[in-house]
Amino acid sequence: MRHLKLIPSDTKIPFIKFRHVAVGISVLLIIASAALTMMRGLNFGIDFEGGILLEVATDGPADIGGLRTKLGSLGLGEVQIQEFGEANDVLIRVQTPDEGGDAASQAVIDKIKGALGEGVDYRRVEVVGPQVSGELIQSGVTAVILAIILMLIYIWFRFEWQFSLGSVLALVHDVALTIGVFSFLQLDFSLQTIAAILTIIGYSMNDTVVVYDRIRENLRKYKRMDLGELVDLSINETLSRTVMTSGTTLLALFALYIFGGEVLRDFTFAMIFGILVGTYSSIFIASPLLLYIGVKRDWSGTGDAKVQQAKG
Repeated sequence: MRHLKLIPSDTKIPFIKFRHVAVGISVLLIIASAALTMMRGLNFGIDFEGGILLEVATDGPADIGGLRTKLGSLGLGEVQIQEFGEANDVLIRVQTPDEGGDAASQAVIDKIKGALGEGVDYRRVEVVGPQVSGELIQSGVTAVILAIILMLIYIWFRFEWQFSLGSVLALVHDVALTIGVFSFLQLDFSLQTIAAILTIIGYSMNDTVVVYDRIRENLRKYKRMDLGELVDLSINETLSRTVMTSGTTLLALFALYIFGGEVLRDFTFAMIFGILVGTYSSIFIASPLLLYIGVKRDWSGTGDAKVQQAKG
């Protein structure tokens, strides 16, 4: 029985032909993402904004409208109520009082419990203060920056600085567009989103390294081939692997997005978008950038050509 192949092994798609259009679109999207994030901002979750979070379960299907009416009359400021998981699972988010510290937060929790009355199961109650949330923002940003720097160093040692610069620019592209989408859609930006971004960085880098490995091999094999043709050949040779890896990962993520409940939805969305963008950037950003930057054509330092030079 023949193996099923989604992508033939001998494709000849001229990816490099579209590099100017792809890079131009990506630059415009990065600028738009940066402008949108600065003007509209991010919808920071309770992890970063600080506040009170209550996860409750009602006896029957939750009456979201009734809950909003009850809690809205308490004068607690902005109150967010949403369903997640089962029909009786409810997530309540309330702003932290500006003054009063822990005592004021506990008073808010008592008010909410009093308004909800009996027959409600409190599964989780969390209070995040502004100082803690500020530290979490700083730690999250630091984690993303350190991840990118360490990837830069890794690629520099494994390949050459041209590969390193190309891969990091592709990573910045992926992170910027992901943040831009969260700003545009005003999705909840929390610690889970930071975890998703870090995962995207690792996935995108792994995808880029596979293509770069094949480019380096072909640089040794085809010493006189035009660099654009060589990059096209390398991308086509790894295309089947790229599509299969991304496709199987997306299947699992779509299942998690559909059946994982409201709590995991924004995290899963970030992963889905990041993998799509990461696959795109490894083909249309990281690889074509080698043509703009220039790459060493002679890899004889690690191969037989070095011996030939010594004999000469």
